Amino acid sequence: MVTKQLYLLLATCIIIQVQGIMFYLEPNAQKCLKEELHAHILVSGEYDVTEVAGQKIDYVVRDSKGHILSQKEDISKGKFTFSTENFEKFEICFISRVPPHQRGIRQEISLVTKHGAEAKSYEGLGEAANLKPMEVELKKLEDLSDDIVQDFALMRKREEEMRDTNESTNNRVLYFSIFSMCCLLGLATWQVLYLRRFFKAKKLIE
Repeated sequence: MVTKQLYLLLATCIIIQVQGIMFYLEPNAQKCLKEELHAHILVSGEYDVTEVAGQKIDYVVRDSKGHILSQKEDISKGKFTFSTENFEKFEICFISRVPPHQRGIRQEISLVTKHGAEAKSYEGLGEAANLKPMEVELKKLEDLSDDIVQDFALMRKREEEMRDTNESTNNRVLYFSIFSMCCLLGLATWQVLYLRRFFKAKKLIE
């Protein structure tokens, strides 16, 4: 029973690692997809574009600093791979190009991205290292478990950062509230003293 639950958990994680999307790209338009990834993660993608005579579509993969990680012009069907160096946000952009004399029509684009253990080619690894199919599967599960551990470590780090931010915000709100109360008390005291002197000057009170 425990073994079945473990396989179910791993299968669920494998499904999560694969992301597929289909969308339409208007003529002479650009559409970008963004995602945050860990450092030192292998990412692979497979795209399929419906061909239209005279129209061309390019793709480019950039990081948050504008560095180009992968790029190709006039695509129809193919794959791309790149590795991340730091934890940051990456974007995959598809750009449509239509000649001025031609009336463009929208094109359908399907994209499937994989990262981490799912992006690696274990068939080639098994052949190169002379591994048995079971050993290849164990290697795949080992890499997948490492990805899960990294995900949990990142989630824990983010939780700690959010907790620190909340505590810092609470302290600042507390200090601001104390400062506001002191200002209000000081202003109220000044008003009482001022009114007392004013009434004494007018001889309304002794």
